[in-house]
Amino acid sequence: MPQTHHDLRKLLTELPRPDGQAAAAAKARNDMLTKPQGALGKLEDLALWLAAWQGRELPRLDKVQALVFAGNHGVVARGVSAFPAEVTVQMVANFTAGGAAINQLCRAAGAELKVLALELERPTADFTEGPAMSWDEFLDALRQGMAQVDDDADLVCIGEMGIGNTTTSAAIAHALYGGEAGDWTGRGTGVDDAGLARKAQAVAAGRARHEGILDDPLEVACCLGGRELAAMAGATLAARRARIPVLIDGYVASAALAPFHAATPDFLSHCWAAHVSAEPGHVSLLQKMDLSPLLDLGLRLGEGSGAATAIPILRAAVATHAGMASFADAGVAEKSD
Repeated sequence: MPQTHHDLRKLLTELPRPDGQAAAAAKARNDMLTKPQGALGKLEDLALWLAAWQGRELPRLDKVQALVFAGNHGVVARGVSAFPAEVTVQMVANFTAGGAAINQLCRAAGAELKVLALELERPTADFTEGPAMSWDEFLDALRQGMAQVDDDADLVCIGEMGIGNTTTSAAIAHALYGGEAGDWTGRGTGVDDAGLARKAQAVAAGRARHEGILDDPLEVACCLGGRELAAMAGATLAARRARIPVLIDGYVASAALAPFHAATPDFLSHCWAAHVSAEPGHVSLLQKMDLSPLLDLGLRLGEGSGAATAIPILRAAVATHAGMASFADAGVAEKSD
């Protein structure tokens, strides 16, 4: 695990690649199944993606991890959220009690839910006044995220809970990609017009405050991010090192990975965006990250809810790829020349 930012930068230059032999075998099988080629659309793409990263002609989803990370943010003091920071603690308790949306969605999708709260009693610093985290704090959260990934997982889903983290996400996107602060800023938990204006002001102030580090995406993640964002990036890095495919949840999860994509564009090869959220900046962020979402359901809850909702689509992809007969096995004539 990276102990310094130099270690992290080195890890990002040594990322494993997908299994070419497994990918070729899966494609050969897909081409022989009893359907016109491409007739199952994105289900075929998903099956081949899973096969390549799992290193199996027949991918499986026997063990699916849903990892939810929780953190608090100093920028909340600027009135950028409709809810107080203590709601983060209360929602973590709700996860533990099994009463949240993510609990029900994981149960329905056959996923193992794991929740990690990251120093909720000690919010990050207000990024409009200084760095949100020191490098030591950032790397500690990143390592904690890495440690949550089981090497025998077939799929990892990442999500979060953190009052104020749509502001943090907008600040990261604005710092990385420019434009106007308002382009990346949405209502989050439901702020009114005055709250939305305060959010946009905080996002703009954060970028201006850290203008000197904007050319270094990992510094952006450290100075403008949050512990739960760093942990999601860590989990995604650990999954890549173990060649485990990843489903990314919504705006905040995408923003957590955006600096790593900006630093190493290949970083997201093992990832798929589960959905596009109702936060207005998410569409643009996914475009910047070259990600195509599976779902567009108007979700804006977080918690990994969009990723969990997408798991059954991957199960459908695996079931058709593994269970369908070939033309020869079924005695079905193939397409004539």
